[in-house]
Amino acid sequence: MGFSLTKLFGKKTSETQPKFLDNIDAIIRDVENKPFGVSQNNVLFAGLNELGGYYFYQTVIVGQLKVKSKAGALLAFKGENFELELNSDMPEFESEGSDIKGRHITKIDFQIEESHINQLEKAKLNSIQLNVKKHEILFIKYVVSDEEE
Repeated sequence: MGFSLTKLFGKKTSETQPKFLDNIDAIIRDVENKPFGVSQNNVLFAGLNELGGYYFYQTVIVGQLKVKSKAGALLAFKGENFELELNSDMPEFESEGSDIKGRHITKIDFQIEESHINQLEKAKLNSIQLNVKKHEILFIKYVVSDEEE
């Protein structure tokens, strides 16, 4: 009788790599908005908003991130001569499931000062890092290729 561990746990080879890329591509195709950043397993959608004179940076992370937080999150932007850290607006939030198995949607709003908005919009960003609980997700700024425009 044969017994295979790879059938139980899957293979840890480069064969699994394209699945992640397909997953990211599928998320980008499925969501109408333009991505702001991509990681290996998640896509970051983001935008600025203002309500009653208060500014906040709205984010939606779509992908494998599944988290329930009571302590908030931190979003760190890094670029050419630019660094900015934003704290989440609310300490409590939770990922929601989606119709697609293994895909979750996490909405987090971050506080931002009006003085930082112009700096962020002009910055040439290299990376965006989300820290929430034990998760540290590094997003690379998404650049639209000529074929997609």
